[in-house]
Amino acid sequence: MMNKNSKIFVAGHKGLVGSALVRRLEKEGCLDLILRSHAQLDLERQAEVETFFEKERPEYVFLAAAKVGGIHANSTFPAEFVYNNIAIQTNIIHSAWKTGVKRLLFLGSSCIYPRECPQPMKEEHLLTGPLEATNEPYAIAKIAGIKMCEAYNREYGTSFLAAMPTNLYGPNDNFDLENSHVLPALIRKFHLAVLAAEGKHDEIKKDERIYGSIPGNDPVIPASVTIWGSGKPFREFLHVDDLADACVFLMNLEERAFAPLVAAGRTPLINIGFGKDITIKDLAELVRKIVGFRGEMRFDSSKPDGTPKKLLDVSRMKALGWQPATSLADGIRSTFEFYLKRYEEL
Repeated sequence: MMNKNSKIFVAGHKGLVGSALVRRLEKEGCLDLILRSHAQLDLERQAEVETFFEKERPEYVFLAAAKVGGIHANSTFPAEFVYNNIAIQTNIIHSAWKTGVKRLLFLGSSCIYPRECPQPMKEEHLLTGPLEATNEPYAIAKIAGIKMCEAYNREYGTSFLAAMPTNLYGPNDNFDLENSHVLPALIRKFHLAVLAAEGKHDEIKKDERIYGSIPGNDPVIPASVTIWGSGKPFREFLHVDDLADACVFLMNLEERAFAPLVAAGRTPLINIGFGKDITIKDLAELVRKIVGFRGEMRFDSSKPDGTPKKLLDVSRMKALGWQPATSLADGIRSTFEFYLKRYEEL
């Protein structure tokens, strides 16, 4: 198990998941975190990654580095989503084996499961049906990572585990309307509409400097907010700090509990979720209330909905003794507070 003196590499430490992991590990008292920015270490370059692992020799690895995004981003950049993610995870997993890493946790996404998957989605449902077309390249890359962990465990006796979280949100989320996920996009859209309704155009310009330009096909209209899709699909959401807590929990499991998860001949896969889902329409209503938007919501059914329902079966995590602590409403409030706090920093 990890201790405060363990050498721990958090790949992707500046992202949503990676930054939450760093916060959680620092709270745990870990003193030897190994962190590298993209400028310091390009994880897509095999030689750079191998040199890094040979020099640093981390004992534990959290593989949170990835190219991520919502439906629009996945549809626009399919080549980048499959290539970048496969390159990153292949280099890290292989180097982790070569340098004797004790445990590795590979982070993926619930989109690895079939589009028409039975609900809730169990780990054994992997590769039992066609994937959702709008995020297939990303899902294929993550499935390859899971199977790579499985192969290395079987052939080399490694302890590499793949954790599949549900939709995540929280501090350091991506609020760029071109490539963000649904929850941060809703927070920003409603807030921009509030600013427009109050005539705070300077604040809108400040928002663009912080979070990216507003797409021409997504104008700020004071009286209404347009939301992609019909609003009917169900989604499950987990606060990223809860995910970080779950990841540290898994890495700290006693060997008698951890070993069966990565045993040879078994897919080393475990779901991490909240255990409940909500329709996009109801999510939008909740975000609207928290942000304070009083105008109209419109759903653009010409835009893709994605998978109809993606609720994870989290019975394995519960059996191990872990469950999330942050309610969806509380999590949205804290995420909106983070969003507004960056206004003060500009």
